[in-house]
Amino acid sequence: MLTFILRRIAATVPVLLIVAVLVFLVLRLAPGDPAAILAGDAASTEQIARIRTGLGLDRPILAQFGIWIGNVLQGDLGESFYYKTKVATLIGQRLEPTLALSTLTILIAVAVAVPLGVLAAWRFGGWFDRALMGLSVLGFSVPVFVLAYILIYVVSLRLGLLPVQGYQRIGDGFWTFLRHLVLPSVTLSVIYIALIARVTRASVLEALGEDYIRTARAKGLPEIRVLVHHALANAAVPIVTVIGIGIALLIGGVVVTESVYAIPGLGRLTVDAVLARDFPTIQGVILFFSFAYVLINFLIDLSYVFLDPRIRY
Repeated sequence: MLTFILRRIAATVPVLLIVAVLVFLVLRLAPGDPAAILAGDAASTEQIARIRTGLGLDRPILAQFGIWIGNVLQGDLGESFYYKTKVATLIGQRLEPTLALSTLTILIAVAVAVPLGVLAAWRFGGWFDRALMGLSVLGFSVPVFVLAYILIYVVSLRLGLLPVQGYQRIGDGFWTFLRHLVLPSVTLSVIYIALIARVTRASVLEALGEDYIRTARAKGLPEIRVLVHHALANAAVPIVTVIGIGIALLIGGVVVTESVYAIPGLGRLTVDAVLARDFPTIQGVILFFSFAYVLINFLIDLSYVFLDPRIRY
């Protein structure tokens, strides 16, 4: 186990280095000049050149990368061109909304999808099973931003049940915090409910065909215990895997959802940084997301040992 952990930790270094190189090169090769955006439309060529020199953009690309990666290795993600603030500080300020949105989204998705998937497998071929499969296809098909605007119109504008946009920190009151977060979380959770429910159904359905299920039923165990303690428990590995994949995929969904609902999180920060051509902020946020992705996959791999004692690293 210790060897596996050390090996996985060592493997994160080249992954993050490759991400850093790709992000750095893509930003430099893409059209658009941060200095021109900061200077404004009325700026002269000389003014833009001075800003480029001040930002260090007039240096060769290799020199820029060497300076940036050297600072990153020392824990310094640089200073934002646009916000004039340390990127690490910006990430810290925007982390709470994104973390709260992602956590509530996953909790809703798991709490809804796993029971639905188990019931669909239990009633395989019935109307509930067919209805769930149809709704899951619909959940995959509707874009997040379309669903967001539909929910805003129905729930917020027509019924007036929840706020349209915005975010309140948990320190301002838990109920206010939750009211602003429910609608974005439900919007973002739909696609993950569809994904997790389908995988849960397939995994539990396979488990229900095993001999130990027939033995458990033959012993007269209650059906709920057979489903939860035998079928679901033995189907946990693929379900946990897809939940981990869903957490990683939240990165893309968070960007869209935070933009629609005006949530000041890391997704909104990424969009604003891209529009402003704010290289240090984009690079820092993507590195942070990449590290989170690697960490989540690492924790998912470790969980296999506890879910299935036959797995040993």
